[in-house]
Amino acid sequence: MTERLQRLAQFCVDTRFEDLPAALVAQAKRHILDTFGAALAGADSDVARQARQVFEGETGNSLVWGTNLRLGAAQTAMLNGVAAHALELDDTGGCDHSGAVVLPAVMAAVSMAPGTVNGRELITAVVLGYEVGRRVLEACGGYSAHNGAGWHSTATCGVFGAAAASARILRLDAGQTLAALGIAGSFSGGLWAFIHDGSQSKKLHSGRAAEGGLLAARFAQQGITGPARLFDDVWGGFLKTLAGPTAEPQALDADLGSVWKLARCSIKPYASCRGTHSAIDALGLLLDQLQVGADQVEDIQVSLCGFLQDMCGGQDVSTLPAAQMSLPYALAARLVHGHCGLEAYDETARRDPRIDRWLSRIRLEVDPRRSEDGEPVVCVRTVDGRQARLCVDPPLGAPANPLSDAALEQKFFSLAERVMPRVQAEALLGQLARLETLESVGLLERWLG
Repeated sequence: MTERLQRLAQFCVDTRFEDLPAALVAQAKRHILDTFGAALAGADSDVARQARQVFEGETGNSLVWGTNLRLGAAQTAMLNGVAAHALELDDTGGCDHSGAVVLPAVMAAVSMAPGTVNGRELITAVVLGYEVGRRVLEACGGYSAHNGAGWHSTATCGVFGAAAASARILRLDAGQTLAALGIAGSFSGGLWAFIHDGSQSKKLHSGRAAEGGLLAARFAQQGITGPARLFDDVWGGFLKTLAGPTAEPQALDADLGSVWKLARCSIKPYASCRGTHSAIDALGLLLDQLQVGADQVEDIQVSLCGFLQDMCGGQDVSTLPAAQMSLPYALAARLVHGHCGLEAYDETARRDPRIDRWLSRIRLEVDPRRSEDGEPVVCVRTVDGRQARLCVDPPLGAPANPLSDAALEQKFFSLAERVMPRVQAEALLGQLARLETLESVGLLERWLG
């Protein structure tokens, strides 16, 4: 399996912008735009502000987006990663939250790269980051297997994507890139323990993975070595330690260069865990189908797999992180507030007395026959005795059910305008729309501050 890691490292070095399919480049630009939007809005979140206070008084040359603060590259990779994931509006389907890990690491690497980094190089590095992070997750057996074991893949697998992308920006050779990936394995970590009390540690995972990946590449750049047998079936190996019987090491390099992992990623329309999105879509469609409003709904039943129940079955809405992981709250918010955007997760919205009434009338039932990767079935019963059920697969935002360009731009403006005037957000969008033509992506900082 040492050969798989070597092949992956060589792929990161050899891949050129010209090797990327046009559709993949277009999707990469959408995800870059979306991640910047999520990070800019997240910069104004409680957890991002608290995280910035850790580095109060320190200085550097790299920009913390949505602020005028400049810190060291590793620190901004962390802080921008935290901000990008802070509001649960960043993309999904990669490592899982690849954008919040890869883009902060890449832009931090740009701030210290030898020479100028152009837009084509940025896009290539981002694509490679998504590629490697997802392949490591699949080598662990996939999302439900790895996360179901208690690991948070955004952190455990995302660090590899950040390392690969940073290595590319820093122009490391194949040997150095292999070392960076090996070092990243020792920086891997992140647990789902936050799910039990709605704590904020989940929001730190993306930032820590971005920082770890960047540092892994920088250490490798200085000649520090990492384990070449990282993914071998040996004591202390990544898969043997974190994946065990679910490991599928062949996923590391299967169809490399022909199947691109970014192509499977989704952009979120709702400010909640991706696991809630199918049910949100289904509820909206069922209300239309039955031609009823919330006041005419008697109750809602959701049939789901055990993994989704464990991840999103909670009814604790006392904190923002807890509410964003709650499928019952997502449905209650859709009924009470008419949407599941950021405003539906504000403290005032969560404390609306109608929410509690609905939470008592939304029942989740585990169906052991449902796939651990399957979407839930939502059943709505009306006060006059009618009922209808629906499973939406894939939900809105997935590659097979994408947000329109207009909807994506609307989302971007709604987020970016939380920290900057409309004219600045429009200028940033204009730069990102022609990203592949930019001679220096470092100049993006002009619009990100």
